[in-house]
Amino acid sequence: MPTPFTPNSSADPEFAAIDALFERAGLNRKLRGRVGAVSLRARKPLERGEPDELPQPAVPRIAPNGVQLLTVSAWENSGGGKPGNRIPDWLWHGFSTRRGGLSRTYCPEGAPGELNLGFTADDDRALVTANRRLLAEAVTGSADTPLATIRQIHSSVLVHCAATDVTRGNPCRGDGLMTDQPGILLGVQTADCIPVLVADRKRRAVAAFHAGWRGTVKRIVETGVGRMRIEFGSRPEDLVAAIGPGIGVCCYAVGEDLLSEFESQFSYGRELFREVYSADEVRTRYPMLFLTQRAPGHSPIGPSTHLNLVEANRRQLLDAGLKPGSIRIVGGCTNCHTDLFFSHRASQGRAGRMMSVIGIRTLTSR
Repeated sequence: MPTPFTPNSSADPEFAAIDALFERAGLNRKLRGRVGAVSLRARKPLERGEPDELPQPAVPRIAPNGVQLLTVSAWENSGGGKPGNRIPDWLWHGFSTRRGGLSRTYCPEGAPGELNLGFTADDDRALVTANRRLLAEAVTGSADTPLATIRQIHSSVLVHCAATDVTRGNPCRGDGLMTDQPGILLGVQTADCIPVLVADRKRRAVAAFHAGWRGTVKRIVETGVGRMRIEFGSRPEDLVAAIGPGIGVCCYAVGEDLLSEFESQFSYGRELFREVYSADEVRTRYPMLFLTQRAPGHSPIGPSTHLNLVEANRRQLLDAGLKPGSIRIVGGCTNCHTDLFFSHRASQGRAGRMMSVIGIRTLTSR
């Protein structure tokens, strides 16, 4: 009876070549008397994260009507005078905060009104509409500037918008808006997700993207830049981008399922995650109170896995061809700075919405 053949990579050069190929792909072949048994190689450990890796929020600009919003300073001073980075004066943009509006639903009793810009179930629709007019006035100088929004669905769906789309009053479903038509503002709503604004300095085209973790996995920003190249003839070297306020790696604790999702989609996926140890002053001061009889390594005390959504979207902009110096990060962690931003996570799901807007100034506007 013939002896069963068992491949041995150390003896057969052909199988050695196969093993080398598996190794480059991050796999290895287990030799247990059967052919083709493949398992994932041990994952590289996550890096230790700092308590807060996002920059502190910039000081908001207060518009004449009282609205407080963040802007990209480099976009307002013509890129520091460098011709290659100069931002034309035709660009409207801004990242709203929660300050300076008329809503009282989400603020403490006796506090000034807030700028909730989302038609949430708790707030009065008329007040939200008035807040949107205040934002348009703060950014463009006119409360009557049309504001285009979308019904956000955590997708990679993109909408090419025109003024006629705004007047219909029935927003499309999607998570990205783009236009080359002057006189309208594009707006995406957030309360922890990441807003990204993009402008083409040469073609006079703009786009706004809403990037939660689902949209980020689906490459909403990278796809959006590609769509701008198709629709407007944009070249990546002519694009500038700003990433607005969102939940930071300091606060965005997620499960292993998200780690697997990102690793399956991006070669750098694991680099977007950190192990963060929560500081507990009582535990640090009185460690004896928290001793357990469990074996080392089995205590419930330990690090949590945190996702850096800001960096994830910055990497997508780079992969789309933008230069590192053309990408600005504005704001800070929405979960850390609830005095300035609405945060869905910090408020256990009961929060208003901020809006990030961008548009092309008309010749008659200021």
